[in-house]
Amino acid sequence: MKHTEPYHTAVEVVRKLRDAGFQALWAGGCVRDLLLNKEPKDYDVATNALPEQVRNLFGKRHTLAVGASFGVIIVRGPQPDSDVEVATFRSEGPYLDGRRPEHVKFTTAEEDAHRRDFTINGMFYDPINESIYDYVGGKSDLNQQLIRAIGNPLKRMQEDKLRLLRAIRFASTLRFRLDEITFEAIQVMASEICVVSPERITDELRKMLIHPNRSHAIDLVQSSGLLKSIIPELTPLWEVEKQPIWDRTLQRLEKLSAPHFETAFAALLLDLPGKSLSNQLEEVHQICKRLRFSNHELDLIYWLVEHRNSLQRASTFKLSQLKRLLAHKNSPYLFELVRVDLTSQQQPLDDLEFCRQYRDHTPIEILSPPPLITGNDLIAFGIKSGPEFKELLTRIRDAQLEGLIHTQEEALALLARFHQT
Repeated sequence: MKHTEPYHTAVEVVRKLRDAGFQALWAGGCVRDLLLNKEPKDYDVATNALPEQVRNLFGKRHTLAVGASFGVIIVRGPQPDSDVEVATFRSEGPYLDGRRPEHVKFTTAEEDAHRRDFTINGMFYDPINESIYDYVGGKSDLNQQLIRAIGNPLKRMQEDKLRLLRAIRFASTLRFRLDEITFEAIQVMASEICVVSPERITDELRKMLIHPNRSHAIDLVQSSGLLKSIIPELTPLWEVEKQPIWDRTLQRLEKLSAPHFETAFAALLLDLPGKSLSNQLEEVHQICKRLRFSNHELDLIYWLVEHRNSLQRASTFKLSQLKRLLAHKNSPYLFELVRVDLTSQQQPLDDLEFCRQYRDHTPIEILSPPPLITGNDLIAFGIKSGPEFKELLTRIRDAQLEGLIHTQEEALALLARFHQT
């Protein structure tokens, strides 16, 4: 494997700590990824050096004390993506809020391993001597493709309840089995996920939904009871009489091709129970707000659910209506959502294919030409801002898209006629 700059930086951090007389090892996810023959995205170093000793060794200008009270220092690398997190070996006090320990105690590598979440994340690696330190059975579980909590699963989950979701993310993205006792602990504690911040929950959902195994992940989130706590609005979908609808939801997720998070989340919400589209859209808005999505994410998801049926009978649309829809910046996301929705229902894709062909074979200057007139032209014409203002602009634009007018002069003449009537 050809190694990257972050790899070499992380080796040098270990070497420098060793040369100063400290113990230093790679820890956590980077060890797991290396054993899976994957290039880690980032590297964590665990050491017996205290936070202040780490800062003194690497220099205050080249370190960041992001979590010094928990023993965590960032050592700046030569490139933005090569920073290395250096943490002092520690054991942790009680997690009274289910999110963070009340205090930490600096300790040994073995004790540090036993406070981590899952066995496959609890190993250490010596990049100088190329040796593994495994105090929790992580290598065996990695070989068995098993996600298992370290020690007592209920205790591990109580410490940081985000681990309820992380266990499922690891199982789904790695295609590993979930240890039965660990999964039972998740089911027992599923309702307690609400103590975790919406931002952290959303981050885990995002990682699951953009991964090719997203359908398997959401299936596990649902069967564990977590989805009922996170998005209770979906609960009716897996009631016995509506099981086919939930199965269709999972099929949609499975058929998505490398989706953006927003497309995948819209696919998840597409069959929200509701008497009307407006009721569904109101719930979409509430869910996205509750999970603290960005305005961009909320707007796109809302728009996609709102327009899920917008391509029906597209070949009969007026040109202005068709061009507006196909030129919309969100149309590529809509095409993908409509494709998986129709496929999951075993419906024909004729309308979708018509739209694709039209968009792909129509030059942009025809599909969405620059407007012939603007609001300034209406103001110059003596038209004041109001309901008529927007209506006139829309009618002129429609005429342009229909190919009825082609020049500004023609647009102004049509404006005069519309304004008089």
